[in-house]
Amino acid sequence: MIKNIDELLSAAKSQKTMKLVVAAAQDEDVLLAVAKAAEEGLVEPILIGEETLIREIAEKHNLNLQDMTIVNMEDLTEVARTSVEYVKTGKADFVMKGLIDTSILLKAVLDKEVGLRTDSQLSHVMVYDIPTYHKLMFFTDGGMNIEPDLEAKTAITKNAIQVARALGNEEVKVACLAAKEKVNPKMQATVDAKALEDMCNAGEFGENVIVEGPLAFDLVVSKEAAETKGFKSKISGDVDVVVVPTIEVGNGIGKALTYLANAKSAGIIMGAKAPVVLVSRADSFEDKLNSIALGSVIAAYK
Repeated sequence: MIKNIDELLSAAKSQKTMKLVVAAAQDEDVLLAVAKAAEEGLVEPILIGEETLIREIAEKHNLNLQDMTIVNMEDLTEVARTSVEYVKTGKADFVMKGLIDTSILLKAVLDKEVGLRTDSQLSHVMVYDIPTYHKLMFFTDGGMNIEPDLEAKTAITKNAIQVARALGNEEVKVACLAAKEKVNPKMQATVDAKALEDMCNAGEFGENVIVEGPLAFDLVVSKEAAETKGFKSKISGDVDVVVVPTIEVGNGIGKALTYLANAKSAGIIMGAKAPVVLVSRADSFEDKLNSIALGSVIAAYK
């Protein structure tokens, strides 16, 4: 079981080297992270985009592109389709967003002809290495699905469980976040959380998975808080996955962990046939590198 970001990087380095295709690789920050990942032996990159711009960035930062495949292409729609097709045909193992609109890349991912569409819903999973927590914590979905209904939350939960499995969690403990522990029909988050717990008890999420909900955040992270409140829980203080009710909740908690708690992180889009690394321009160099490592480990697992 991978317990922190350093172990994640080591796992990506020690496994078979995965091939990463970068869509519109002429993004300075992304290219720097990809070059570092290649140097560390985390991935074998394939760069698709404007070759002149890619080489200008490489020259500016003294990056070694000698062992990287570069495919010169300018039209962003074609870049996205070609990048995704590389994964579908086995020329690459996973894909990363470069200097291209997210909507263009995901449209290609979901394309019925060349894409990586599955029966699942696409969702974003953030993995946090929090200094005050004893293992990695997975938050979903604070980056993609705005206000998912129960059906969407079911798929989102399954995607996050798959990430936890890829990182070696034999048992996955899932908390469905809400503002309180009691079901209140006026608070949809509590209703959905209880439904997800019931679905888990019925075997919907497979073996060795515990889903509890609704849980307030103090009960998610603190066994003592649960005991003080007299709340019986199998997972309080030892949660792996936190399923948030809306994108604002996940986004807010995530940014608080990053900027106030000095958490390291990695992000990935799940639900396609291969992981999609999609990072924010505000993400640090380290978080971009961590996300590449996460995608590599998941790609190897899948």
